[in-house]
Amino acid sequence: MINMMCSIAGVHFKNPIVMASGTFGFGREYGSLYDINRLGGISGKGLTLHPKEGNNGIRVYETSSGMLNSVGLENPGVEAFLREECEYWAGLNLARIANLGGNTLEDYVEGARLIEEDAVLRKANAKQAVDMIELNISCPNVKAGGMAYGIKTEIAREVVREIRQVTALPLMIKLSPNAEDVVQMAVMCEEEGADAVSLVNTFSAMKIDIYKRRSVFENLYAGLSGPAIKPIALRMVHQVSQAVSIPVVGMGGIRSAEDIIEFIMAGAAVVQVGTHNFVDLRAGEHLIDELQAFMEREKIASLDEIRGIV
Repeated sequence: MINMMCSIAGVHFKNPIVMASGTFGFGREYGSLYDINRLGGISGKGLTLHPKEGNNGIRVYETSSGMLNSVGLENPGVEAFLREECEYWAGLNLARIANLGGNTLEDYVEGARLIEEDAVLRKANAKQAVDMIELNISCPNVKAGGMAYGIKTEIAREVVREIRQVTALPLMIKLSPNAEDVVQMAVMCEEEGADAVSLVNTFSAMKIDIYKRRSVFENLYAGLSGPAIKPIALRMVHQVSQAVSIPVVGMGGIRSAEDIIEFIMAGAAVVQVGTHNFVDLRAGEHLIDELQAFMEREKIASLDEIRGIV
């Protein structure tokens, strides 16, 4: 009997496969293609307190082994999410993770407060829709000249500390690989009461149009994801797993059961799958089937047998 169940801060995942924020919407579209209740969980589209239209110009560009994106966190805002999406989420049988970003500390705190308030009301009515908050600290801090909150540990500390005070929901911090010291950042998150960390977010990267003689993207740089980043992401997940006692969620270029197993062996509690959803629209169910088949072939009864063995 194969057991793929995992748990983070009391939130149960029937398997370790979670769909990454920004690559799965809120699940409705993919839910029309396959039974997404088979998944371990969903991290929803990145939210900000107020609606955002996102960036102008080209937003997505394919690379030889991945994808560049400059979407700019286009989203309906926290209140619209709570009003329009949470009824759908309440009917799902998987772990539901709200991904929250912001450009100011005040926006982060108010967004988290609204999600917490809604969660309390829904729990009282047995209609829980959000199980966990994933805090995206890769957003540009407008008060620090646009530098991402997740670059410097002490700037990020204030955000994590303030959010922890306004929500009792399990709190996961999504770390940027562009941080000055991603291990130090993870340790800080644990110190400030985070229940888990997830990594890595996209790498800052660039593409130049040699005929137009300028960057493809209006913001010059974009976020690189996909298979190209997997070896670096794997190394970072391993390093962070060695340094903290809270669960680590690994992501970065996962496209096979073997990739998932590598991240689990590096210490990940669960994994998130992002870019591969654009390559295979039924990636979730395919990866679940592949992972079960791999575990059966290798006689792995539970992921706990191999988690963090490297």
